This record gives sequence, structure tokens and C-alpha cells, in this order.
Amino acid sequence: MTVLWRLTGVLALVLIGAGSAWQFQDWRYGKQLAQQAQQHAETLNQLTQAAATAQQTEQDKRLALEQRLAASEQTHFRKMTDAQRDQDRLRDRLATADLRLSVFLDATDAAKGCGGPATAGAGGVDHAAVRARLDPAHAQRIIAITDTGDRGLIALQACQAYVQEISR
Repeated sequence: MTVLWRLTGVLALVLIGAGSAWQFQDWRYGKQLAQQAQQHAETLNQLTQAAATAQQTEQDKRLALEQRLAASEQTHFRKMTDAQRDQDRLRDRLATADLRLSVFLDATDAAKGCGGPATAGAGGVDHAAVRARLDPAHAQRIIAITDTGDRGLIALQACQAYVQEISR
């Protein structure tokens, strides 16, 4: 019977020791898991802050680009408006005969039937260059062609400025 009590006592001590070891391991691993969870939370917080900073930087870049593009668009619009106004004035002056377009003629090309007097008029400033006045309808067509060309050049400059801004 003493053996049974001893065996029961030893078994009780082993169970108490195992339970204590189990509790000790639980505390130790619990502490490690808590530390690991804390480190994980700090890492996530740092990553979140870095992502927020990067996002804000990209938003600032985008805003700056949008502002530069808006300024470029305003400049383009102003150039187009100025060109249109200048073309309208020129067209009006041609229509009212306030302005006449003329071209230089080659005075040495008498063989083609285009010869004219080789001397300039008293009020001329062309130093004896021969000129021929264009028909107003032809002058209007020439002005329309130059207007289209001017608009095309302004649009090309605007496109080039846009590409330069985007590629920065």
C-alpha cells in the first residue's frame, strides 16, 4: 500500500510539474506571440505611413502636372484667339480695300508675258521692284490658307508642349 501511495504521490507530482511546465510555456509563448504581434503591427503601421507618403507625393506631382497643363492650355487658347483676331482684322481690311495684297514680279521674265515696267511708282518703297496687285478674292483665299497654317502650327506647338510636360 505504501507503494501505491508513493506511486500516487509521484504521479501527482509529475502531473503538477507537467501542468506547471505547461502553464510556464503558455506564459512564455504568449509573451513571444504578443511581442511578435506588436512588431507586426508596427511594421504594418510603417508600411501604411510609407504608402500614404508615396500616395501624397504622387498626388502632388499629378496636381503640379495638371496645373502646368492648364497653364499650357491657357497659353494655347490665347495664341489661337490672338491668331483668329489677327486673321479677322486682316480679312476685314482686305474686304474694305483698306489693304491690298501684291506680289513681286520678275522683271526679267518678259518671255512669259508677265513683263511690267521696271521702275517703281513715286510712292513706292520697293526700290524699283515690279509688283502686281492680287484680286481681293484670291487674297481672301490666301489669308484663309495662312489662317489654317497658323492654327496648325499653334496646335502643333501645343501638342509638343503637352508631350514635354507629360514626359517630365
